[in-house]
Amino acid sequence: MKFYNYLKDKWYAILLFLFFFFLSFLLFLAFKVKIQLIIILSILYFLFFLLLLLIDFFRKKSFYQKLLFQIKELDQSYFVTALLEEPNFYEGALFYQALYEINKSMIENVRKYEFQTTDFKEYIEMWIHEVKIPISSLILMAHNHKTKFPSKGMEQMKKIEDYVEQILYYVRSENAHKDYLINEVSLDRVIKAVALKNKDDLLENEIDFIVSCHEEKVMTDSKWLEFICNQIINNSIKYKDDKKKSYIKVTVIKQKQSIKLEIEDNGIGIPASDMKRVFEKSFTGYNGRIRKTSTGMGLFIVENLCKKLGHKIEIESTQNLSTKVSILFYENNYYDVLK
Repeated sequence: MKFYNYLKDKWYAILLFLFFFFLSFLLFLAFKVKIQLIIILSILYFLFFLLLLLIDFFRKKSFYQKLLFQIKELDQSYFVTALLEEPNFYEGALFYQALYEINKSMIENVRKYEFQTTDFKEYIEMWIHEVKIPISSLILMAHNHKTKFPSKGMEQMKKIEDYVEQILYYVRSENAHKDYLINEVSLDRVIKAVALKNKDDLLENEIDFIVSCHEEKVMTDSKWLEFICNQIINNSIKYKDDKKKSYIKVTVIKQKQSIKLEIEDNGIGIPASDMKRVFEKSFTGYNGRIRKTSTGMGLFIVENLCKKLGHKIEIESTQNLSTKVSILFYENNYYDVLK
């Protein structure tokens, strides 16, 4: 807040003061007041008026500077009313009260929409659990009657199951802390479960599944990690290169303060121009346009869940050569204390 701008805002008060000062000057002359007294009174009037302006300016400056500073410093600027002291001048008090009422109204509306969103998410989650039962039953029936059930139909049901599961984890990802349970998990067991889930797709697409894993254990949630690995392997199957013998190589590497899980394939790879955006929501990129099956949600959800679990995910790829996704599990003494 600058004094020059403050004076510009007070132009009407300054003009009124000058007008009445001129009238007073004329009255002094009319009553034949001594010029020395007129000069002294004029100086006193000007000093008094300037003092009033300065007092008013510094009171307001202090309040508005604190307001602007706190708005810039806060991550959520709407918390400013909780930190701001009510000013001791009338205009500021009115502004403070208006700001408080606006903030209160905003919070009430946000809470209302949060409740509505939560209810909707709970309904979607319940619906997904219900719809998974008939889907699983259909897949089981198809497995038991392979000669009567067309392989294309089985493939489409598997896609439906994967998309439904993706929706479930996307809905849960914002409140992951309510669903996951951190335990010591064997990576070998997780990889076997994912391989079994994708067995039919791997066989149908003639993809070699190569695993190099021993008894490495990490602190994570097994269910969430299975979903993460499943999404990565689904991508490897989806974007395999039909011109060469395909493989998916899963390797666990024990490092100094972490364990790295690498999932590498020799598929069509990712263009360098798309690499910076692969974790963006709904980004399908060049491969999504040529394969027409990508939703752009898989890696977005995977990265989100890795952050929630405290893992780091990295991806490197060369177009028409290979793609490698790495998940790093860091050692955390906090979990050791809880055990």
